[in-house]
Amino acid sequence: MVGPDSRQPGATDPRARAAAWIPEAAEFRTADIRDGAAVRDALDDIDVVFHQAAYGGYMPEMAKYVHVNSFGTAQLLEIIRDENLPVRKVIVASSQAVYQEGAGTCPTHGLVFPAARPLAQLQRGDYAVHCPRCDAVTTSVPTPEQAPLGGETVYALTKVDQERLTLSWGRQTGIPTVALRYSCTYGPRQSIFNPYTGVIAIFATRLLNGLPPILYEDGAQTRDLCFVEDVARANLLAATTDVLDGQPVNVGSGRATTVREIGQLVGAALGTPIEPLARGEFRPGEMRHLTSDISLARTAGYEPRVELAEGIGQYVRWIATQGDVRDYFAAAEAALRAKRIVHRIATPGEPREAAPVLAKAARQGPGGA
Repeated sequence: MVGPDSRQPGATDPRARAAAWIPEAAEFRTADIRDGAAVRDALDDIDVVFHQAAYGGYMPEMAKYVHVNSFGTAQLLEIIRDENLPVRKVIVASSQAVYQEGAGTCPTHGLVFPAARPLAQLQRGDYAVHCPRCDAVTTSVPTPEQAPLGGETVYALTKVDQERLTLSWGRQTGIPTVALRYSCTYGPRQSIFNPYTGVIAIFATRLLNGLPPILYEDGAQTRDLCFVEDVARANLLAATTDVLDGQPVNVGSGRATTVREIGQLVGAALGTPIEPLARGEFRPGEMRHLTSDISLARTAGYEPRVELAEGIGQYVRWIATQGDVRDYFAAAEAALRAKRIVHRIATPGEPREAAPVLAKAARQGPGGA
């Protein structure tokens, strides 16, 4: 077993030289998915590839997303094919981010798949998901794999790339492939140094510094959170059965939790019940609701085992061993506003496109994120 990782700043603990939890049977290598020679070396004598490498979250580097996620995946697949390596299966980490919005039910039209909410709607403070046929407010329901793919952020676009490249390559080469669409994954060892991704980690670092978790929109948006051990089990299952071959497969808990509730649960687990704070800001392209329909994964024997409260408890016990924990979110939020990744609701009389003004305000001092 070989595990290459580039140990990107923010994704790993800069204080640690090596990962102490790596089992003796596994070989860890510091390598970048974009380094073709390193990828080729790591593929020696490998029969199953778990392609987890990606650049993630709401970070602003567009070119890096494409280079790491899209190019890195294409290069990996080319190496396997062109060098005729004895790889018998590739499992790629896709994401629920590939959907344009979660599925919903309309009182008139039943099951619908709404598009991403327009910027003008969000600027009005209207966060609801409307029926694409009659504009009625929909009710969120679990999203199946046949929902339309979207891609309203650069991360989402490149996850669509990773998934489609891998599945189409598998059809062309005859090598079985599976794309696992992870829900929001969390658990011990999730980086406390990355202020752009991982809602539980971000909320925990805020709370440990006596600061409220920051909510976008009104905090009533819902997420499906899946514990890392359940995600690992899904990968092993995909590697050992042919039931899922050639398909995208949702991996999650199948249960919805509001982002406000997540903040409250983390605060309670830490013993710092600071109420989460919504400041009238939103991120264009972010889904309002998404719960994974995990029926397909269940046909292969997948079943989530770790409840959210238990998983948060495990994360909190781990973070207690990390010594001094800083809040990195506050330093990142101004940059996100300046790059127009975070917007504020327009007040009456204010121009709809106020991004340059927000950028100036962000340079002058912190506001909200």
